[in-house]
Amino acid sequence: MLPFLTVAAVAVLVTAAASFVVLRISRRFGLAPEVRARDVHTRPTPRLGGVAMFIGVLAAFGTAALVREFDPLFSRGGEILALLGACALIAVVGVLDDLLDLDWMIKLAAQLAAAGLLAWNGVQIVSLPFGDTLIIPSPAMNFALTVFLMTLVMNAVNFVDGLDGLVAGVAIIANSIFFIYTRLLEAQSGRFDSISFASLIAIVVVGVCVGFLPFNWHRARMFMGDSGALLVGLMMATSTVSVTGQLTPAALDSKLVIASYIPILLPVAVLILPLADFALAVFRRLKAGKSPFAADRLHLHHRLLDMGHSPVQAVCIFYLGTAVLSVALLLVFTLQSFVLPVIVLVVGGTICALVLFFPARRIRAARAQGRLVALTRRGAPAELVRGGANAAGDPDERIPE
Repeated sequence: MLPFLTVAAVAVLVTAAASFVVLRISRRFGLAPEVRARDVHTRPTPRLGGVAMFIGVLAAFGTAALVREFDPLFSRGGEILALLGACALIAVVGVLDDLLDLDWMIKLAAQLAAAGLLAWNGVQIVSLPFGDTLIIPSPAMNFALTVFLMTLVMNAVNFVDGLDGLVAGVAIIANSIFFIYTRLLEAQSGRFDSISFASLIAIVVVGVCVGFLPFNWHRARMFMGDSGALLVGLMMATSTVSVTGQLTPAALDSKLVIASYIPILLPVAVLILPLADFALAVFRRLKAGKSPFAADRLHLHHRLLDMGHSPVQAVCIFYLGTAVLSVALLLVFTLQSFVLPVIVLVVGGTICALVLFFPARRIRAARAQGRLVALTRRGAPAELVRGGANAAGDPDERIPE
């Protein structure tokens, strides 16, 4: 465990230091794009956090290369080099998009190329567990399926990146749970390089997101931009494929048949909210006759704000939902029982529902009036909005009718 923690510590420190430098450079040269209509923030903010995160990734893998524990991973061939090459491609295209607003077809082509590079170098789904057997598609189908899933996850993570600290926090929770799962999986099934590779990627993502989060928490001094969100999505997809596509169910405890499905179910659980947001956005835009990559202000986090949640509350709802789903599935694997996981799902789901449907802003506004009052859609008393201030009296967060 110590080698993984060492790599994570390097990722945290280097990313934090790089974020400070990138922020200073961005402010010095005015590298902050204008606020768009769909943005939640109200002042120009640098979007180059992905550059600092990529530097943290390079430092983390450079440190891992010096640790004897990871020698088998670096002697396997081109998988790690392919991952770093794919990350570099995504980071460069992401930075260009954050600065120049590239056409969506160029971004999609870069994503497909990055996923294809990884699949071509062996990071791909070669089998899918089904009960006690394995489904082995053709090589061409394996390649296409891997590229499709990686691109899907990258875009799902990028689509949900709309609030301060949202992607970084969700990634920390999701990859922490996934890291724990891979370590337990290796302890049960024996050492597999694919599992160690997934563990290393997961802990690196945790490290770079922890290092960047202080700069991205509300009110954010810097955003990770497309370069950072796509980078996180690519690495999460890679770690998932490393386990999902190369794990033999027979190596797991025969008492728990569902264990063979955990490599598939757990990544879906930790990404369920971004994937749901992505699916709804694509459906909504295609129905309106628009490109599935045309930006709008109808994402899940926007809807939470419209319900009356503050940006921090909306982010915490995503955190809570991700934690409840992923912890419940992890407990299925570790306890080989459904009792406690179901309790976690019911209790956690109830808490999520209460937080979701009773925004704190509405409760505070009602208590302040001492009676039931007419509230706007965003949760502030109507008379306060007409007076030009919100319930908290913060002129920087004026709430429209």
